[in-house]
Amino acid sequence: MGAERRRGRAGAVRVAVLLVCGVVLAGCGSMPDSGDVSQVKASNPGDSQVRVYPVTPRENAEPDEIVNGFLEAMTGDDPGFATARTYLTKKAAREWKPEEGATVLLAAPVSRRERAGIRSTEERLVYSLHGERIATVDGRHAYQPVGTAKYSGAIQLVQAPGPDGQGKEWRIDSLPPGLLLGESDFQRNYRSVNKYYFASGRRWVVADPVYIRQRQDPVTRMDPMAQTVRALLEGPTNWLEPVVDSSFPTGVALKDGVTSLTPDEQNKLKVPLNEKADNIAYETCRRMAAQLLFTVGDLASTRVEQVEVQREDGGTICTLGESQKENYRADPSGGVAADPYFIDASGRLAHLRTGSENAVHQAPVPGPFGSGALKAGKVAVARDERRAAVVSADGQYLRVGSIVSDADTGAPQPLLRSNGVLPEDRLSAPSWDGRGGLWIADRDRAAPRLLYLPDGSEEPLPVAAPWLTEGVRVEALRVSEDGVRMALLLKEGDKTTLHIGRVERRGSGGRQTVQVVDPQAIAPRMESVTSVSWAGQSRLVVLGKLAGGVQQVRYIQTDGSTSAAAIPGLNQVKVVAASNDERTPLMAASADDGIVRLQSGANWQPVVEKGTFPVYPG
Repeated sequence: MGAERRRGRAGAVRVAVLLVCGVVLAGCGSMPDSGDVSQVKASNPGDSQVRVYPVTPRENAEPDEIVNGFLEAMTGDDPGFATARTYLTKKAAREWKPEEGATVLLAAPVSRRERAGIRSTEERLVYSLHGERIATVDGRHAYQPVGTAKYSGAIQLVQAPGPDGQGKEWRIDSLPPGLLLGESDFQRNYRSVNKYYFASGRRWVVADPVYIRQRQDPVTRMDPMAQTVRALLEGPTNWLEPVVDSSFPTGVALKDGVTSLTPDEQNKLKVPLNEKADNIAYETCRRMAAQLLFTVGDLASTRVEQVEVQREDGGTICTLGESQKENYRADPSGGVAADPYFIDASGRLAHLRTGSENAVHQAPVPGPFGSGALKAGKVAVARDERRAAVVSADGQYLRVGSIVSDADTGAPQPLLRSNGVLPEDRLSAPSWDGRGGLWIADRDRAAPRLLYLPDGSEEPLPVAAPWLTEGVRVEALRVSEDGVRMALLLKEGDKTTLHIGRVERRGSGGRQTVQVVDPQAIAPRMESVTSVSWAGQSRLVVLGKLAGGVQQVRYIQTDGSTSAAAIPGLNQVKVVAASNDERTPLMAASADDGIVRLQSGANWQPVVEKGTFPVYPG
């Protein structure tokens, strides 16, 4: 266990230790204090029970050992990367800044010594580094996936004085910036967390995922809780920054010397800030506390239920508790929906309700969409579960109507009509945000467009989308609860790819202007994506195919990183659906099994023999 095996490397360079003795082991023995250090196999991705303790270079180590030893030492987490720095010259050790970011490769980098006469000499050796780059992490902890691309870098070695000042030893004098890690080492050392900021000019929060160290940060010596709070105070990631605000004034930081934050026995987290926070107004402090409470809520082994913001001298500025979090959500109900909806075999909108012993009961909804007055093709249920937006079976018309009253069972007047020639060139499924706004795409090949209905019933507003050029159209969309981010399936030619777009607004109501900008590809290794649904504040459930692979359902974070949670396979899936409440079951429509659901710790189970298009509110 430890870092990934690098083929053809001579010499052993580090030791890996299991932190916890699992039930599969007969017992835990003591660590041996003698014997050879041997090279070890790769750790399983995300295996946080593995700790890696790199070793310093031996006396008169060969150049290959220096290069490979340093690459291995980068995957450890000893304070200050002190062991890794022993492979560097004094100058390189001073200048190397591992905190600047990381390059993530599909597997550990492979090194190759350049031939003499090209770049290397008797006093200087150059090793080229190669791999498949899949992502980068910048200095603000933001993860950015890339389509698998060739990586190349170089390490230069020189003859330097030995540790005792005598003789000459090979040491690294020039190296790539930051850290260079294989994917499994990255997953072992880092974890994804959500920071929270306010939607610009609004009272509700927006998730901003970043990566922090699983354990103590080698550079700052901070534990995960302190790292996360520090990242929150540093501000949002570059992509999200244009559409969010932070309540923390410029210069506010953790009090000097704070490297650990732990909730007390009442599950209260006390956050001491520097002198820049001493004169903050009470209401500003409450907003700061809301950002903190959402951010640290699920980090500790014991859930944080209250946050206390403190001055530098330890005095309390304000506190905020779990019961007050709903005041800062886009959807005041918290977005918790236990039961999904679907379109039954007759084209009616129906509600699935879970009874005792998980028995499922289905019934058409009240109102025009459950009466059979029209056949529904696609649907979105408002988050308050009082209205639904329905696209007709031919994809041509969008209607919005009540699903709580039978007062009017006739088909509502259309709010939108598509002129697309074929059903697949007409309206996409609609999507509701947390404040009653409705979004939809017209896939008409002659005039593809995005549209927004501010309260779900007004005249549709055009949504500017500069990237919606000739040959590109929106196949499907799902807007986040906060209305700031939009998951987009963009079709170009025969390929449909997953992107996240940023929603920017000016003004309000029917006079506002709206645009979706800077769509980021977040599943570049998937060659096609068929369906997507929000499955949490920064997580999506996605139906698609990896390049050269079979169809699968998987979780993907909105920054493009892959969630470790596994989803069992399912045949002939057409649509997947999830709720913002991660405790609710996944739903899917399968050609073989009808409507099926996946509860935690179980396999897919059929719940409706004939039906299509399962959805949760949103």
